[in-house]
Amino acid sequence: MNREDCVEVASSDGTEVGESAVDCGRTRLAAGQDPAKRHQILDGAQRIFLRMGFDAASMNDITREAGVSKGTIYVYFNSKDDLFVALCEHYRHTLFAELTEQLDKGFSTRKELADFGAALVTLITSATAIRTQRIILGVSERKPDLAARFYERGPKRSLLIMAEHLSRMIEAGMLEPFDPMQKAQQLTDLFLSGLYRPRLFGAMSEEPSAQTVTANVESALDFFFRAYGKK
Repeated sequence: MNREDCVEVASSDGTEVGESAVDCGRTRLAAGQDPAKRHQILDGAQRIFLRMGFDAASMNDITREAGVSKGTIYVYFNSKDDLFVALCEHYRHTLFAELTEQLDKGFSTRKELADFGAALVTLITSATAIRTQRIILGVSERKPDLAARFYERGPKRSLLIMAEHLSRMIEAGMLEPFDPMQKAQQLTDLFLSGLYRPRLFGAMSEEPSAQTVTANVESALDFFFRAYGKK
């Protein structure tokens, strides 16, 4: 018996019970609480949204792509909008968790700043990040609040932490005084220069090599420290 077929069954007294009360040959889980099944649906939704766009895609399309029953998909998500929000939140957390971890280590030297820059460029130009950004940009006019929330909870949060570390480098006498948030944004753009937009628009089909990333980051830091390094 497939788990999809276990969404609703009749109990011995004829009343319906949810899949949490059904033993499908493995550990019982509350309805909508199977992480693997949820991830399977999100993966299918991502492929459909990329291929068809949000507006053209239907829950039936996603159901077929994910390989689940219609009953199952509605146990996890009430609507296409609900599924889309969950997909954005899933990839926001997935993408920026690693970067936030890198930021939490902090940086007080050029070498540590270079390590962070390499991690940033590698992440933002990765296949997963590019796919996610294309999906969100595709609905940004129709759902500006969703796109803004993704930015506020992901990229902007990372920039704020980065600005804090740059402030400490100023206090330590390594950098000339400046607006830390503004310079965090500018340094991020320098790190990604020549790589991010070609990746986003499909002009660069492959992820940049580690050597390319390192060269880009070092070039950005040369420029940055010439401008703001303590003389």
